[in-house]
Amino acid sequence: QVQLVESGGGWVQAGGSLRLSCANSGSIVSFNAMGWYRAAPGQQRELVAVIARGGSINYADSVKGRFTISGDNAKNTVYLQMNSLKPEDTAVYYCKAKGWGDYWGQGTQVTVSS
Repeated sequence: QVQLVESGGGWVQAGGSLRLSCANSGSIVSFNAMGWYRAAPGQQRELVAVIARGGSINYADSVKGRFTISGDNAKNTVYLQMNSLKPEDTAVYYCKAKGWGDYWGQGTQVTVSS
């Protein structure tokens, strides 16, 4: 029914930027919220940023001022612009969508080198 497809991950030098995207390529669903989570090596998955359908946004303290989440409700697509990347941002980044249930993407690797 729902298939979240992520793109934009990769390797970048510290201080650089990446832009992640996530779109639902499956059935038509009106999500209440979409967001990004990440799991650093050996760490639990944590919230990075989330945007609700009404436009409210929340960021993890660790990324405030550096990351920007945006969405296109009509396309059920969410983006994460990541600037001033730090090595500690290295993680697998997961897209999440909330509708009738919670849906997760496959994850995309982001590696930041010093």
